[in-house]
Amino acid sequence: MADTLQFDLVSPERMLASVAASEVQIPGAEGDFTAMPGHAPFISTLRPGIVTAVTTQGEMKYVVTGGFAEVGAEAISLLAERGIPTDEMTQPTYDAMLADLRKAAGEASGDDADHAGKLVNDMVMVGQQLGLSTTAA
Repeated sequence: MADTLQFDLVSPERMLASVAASEVQIPGAEGDFTAMPGHAPFISTLRPGIVTAVTTQGEMKYVVTGGFAEVGAEAISLLAERGIPTDEMTQPTYDAMLADLRKAAGEASGDDADHAGKLVNDMVMVGQQLGLSTTAA
């Protein structure tokens, strides 16, 4: 078994990562999980959170607002709705992401409203983890 797997993270704006990683921590919709070489194949949806890839250069961290993960024994591909490296996250960028989620939650109804509210709460937690204000948006 290899010591690393190929990790690719893509958003509509750009390719965020394409590196060899020993593990990738992913905010799955059904709960956080860590994928490593030899992982059983599966597909998951993403929730707002921080993706962490452990590479030979250290940890690489990215904020995602949702999307999909395809996990295999030798590769992980994440297709993010929106994604940005944590070191590029600014308060205005975070405010815009949170405002978009809050707007969608305000327009949702029924079970969709419950789900949208959870996504807002997840994004608030991301802001808190990054030391950003979560009240402005």
